[in-house]
Amino acid sequence: MFRDTSLRRKRVSYCFLGKPRAHGVQVVASSNLAAPTISNLPLSPVKRLHSVLQCLCAAGVAAASGALAQGYPAHPVKIVVPFAAGGVADITARVLSQKMAESMGQQVIVENRPSAGGIVASEAVAKAEPDGYTLLFITNGNAVSASLFKSLPYDTVKDFAPVSTVGFFDLVLVVDSASKIGSVRELIAYAGSNPNKINIGTINIGSTQNLAAELFKSLSGIDAQVVPFKTTPAVITALKGGDIQAAFEILAPVMAQIKGGGLKPLAVTSEKRFPGLPDVPTVAESGVRGYQAASWNGVAAPARTPKALIDRLNREVNAATGSPEVRKRLQDLGVEARGGTPEALRDLLVSEIAKWKTVIERANIEKQ
Repeated sequence: MFRDTSLRRKRVSYCFLGKPRAHGVQVVASSNLAAPTISNLPLSPVKRLHSVLQCLCAAGVAAASGALAQGYPAHPVKIVVPFAAGGVADITARVLSQKMAESMGQQVIVENRPSAGGIVASEAVAKAEPDGYTLLFITNGNAVSASLFKSLPYDTVKDFAPVSTVGFFDLVLVVDSASKIGSVRELIAYAGSNPNKINIGTINIGSTQNLAAELFKSLSGIDAQVVPFKTTPAVITALKGGDIQAAFEILAPVMAQIKGGGLKPLAVTSEKRFPGLPDVPTVAESGVRGYQAASWNGVAAPARTPKALIDRLNREVNAATGSPEVRKRLQDLGVEARGGTPEALRDLLVSEIAKWKTVIERANIEKQ
């Protein structure tokens, strides 16, 4: 090894894209820009040059990503929502986009592309340019679709770069206000005394509400029939008419009837009580151990979106979901605003895919 004792030595992190080696690297740098001297590496000159070029290339990519993030956004950003306008997810996306636009100095546009399983919106974003200008409002529906459909035109995990969670929608188990059933334990006891006479209403097969009811059946061990309806009003009508004895629904569309006394909430399905209904227990604390089901959403970008852009978007989403006005507006919808890290969103997606896959298989729900 060549040494120049007249120069100061600096230890510099040295990157290799190939297999890591067990020995360290020392680079001696000089102020006259002399070529680095590398010790403890049994590399040929060609391999050594190749490693140096790889590091320089990686540094160039990082610098370019940083520059891109600094100039971002240069024009409007689009969030593609896999639901029709007017629903809870759509309103949540619009509340988020408005706050993000204020901070980013550019329009953040919500584009609705509804379809079964959110496939149309998800495919559009998966195939979009990874430049940070086309984002997906990813939901637990994406996790369900991964197991509910025989095939998808994208990989639910690999084709998206998670940014952050946005909100969690509690579901609620309700009965008619005139029902003698006043708690989850009483519902389970009634089902035990009246086998196969309990009907639990939800919207469509494969929806979060439908799978939440199937999960409740499985964990509570009750003998009941889960009856799907096309719309929430149809579920409520059946509940009022005595065709079903209980129902699972997202809080937002039934909150007014709960507060108005038309429906009686037995429990929420999340891990902790909903702040808007502090006296209503969770299903788990009501005796069904291990029960947890919630509808959630977040923001994701196409895979290969530069990390610098993901980091910038993550900061923007977390700032928006942390603002008092956004939290209040979403709580009024029955949504708990909750940002997080990209890694946390990825872990949530993977765990939800596994959970709903098990529920779908146990309920013998036919793949579409």
